[in-house]
Amino acid sequence: MLDSALNVLTSGRNFSRLMDGLGITLWISFVSVGLSIVLGIPAGLLMASKSKIWNFILRIYLEFIRIMPILVLLFLFYYSLSQAFEVNLSPFFVSVLVFTLWGVAEMSDLVRSAVTSIPVHQRESGRALGLTEIQINFHIIIPQAVRRLLPGVINLATRMIKTTPFVFFINMPDLMKVGQQIVEVSGIRDPMASVWVYGFIFLIYFIICYPVSLFSRYLEGRWQSA
Repeated sequence: MLDSALNVLTSGRNFSRLMDGLGITLWISFVSVGLSIVLGIPAGLLMASKSKIWNFILRIYLEFIRIMPILVLLFLFYYSLSQAFEVNLSPFFVSVLVFTLWGVAEMSDLVRSAVTSIPVHQRESGRALGLTEIQINFHIIIPQAVRRLLPGVINLATRMIKTTPFVFFINMPDLMKVGQQIVEVSGIRDPMASVWVYGFIFLIYFIICYPVSLFSRYLEGRWQSA
């Protein structure tokens, strides 16, 4: 049985192709999380502000992204919009775009929740010192909100990594797509090929996501008890 698994996973360039697919998966997640943080923080601050217009716009955006399945968004941008506007969008661009749209929505809500949890007197004290709203946010509110925000950001990154297999459906050669291609070829010679390949992919996701999830829970528990 072990010989069968090793034969499938190490035959030809199978292992290196799986690692290449893993690299693409992690790169999509890394870029999407980075953009989500950069764009989600100001969006979250706007949601936490008293601006009714921005609150309404961002709330509609948040609810739309939460209601719309990720797979539908991938199909919408990669197949429907690209054909409608005759634009050739690469699978990588669409993947990052869709995951960033999702990440910004989730990140903005996390920021809003963290900021609004800061006691009101913190902001009032800043105003009493003559600070502007921007200075209050960057020197008082954000530094305190980061501790409450970090576990949620780590959890979002984990969820994003676990959701990236959806890019399989727009022909992105990620870990899942490469695994499926290997199963199609190796399955002819070894009926157990799908067990070994998908089992190996499961192990990779577990090794990556479980420690990150544990770290997030550790931070959350430590800071809540502090």
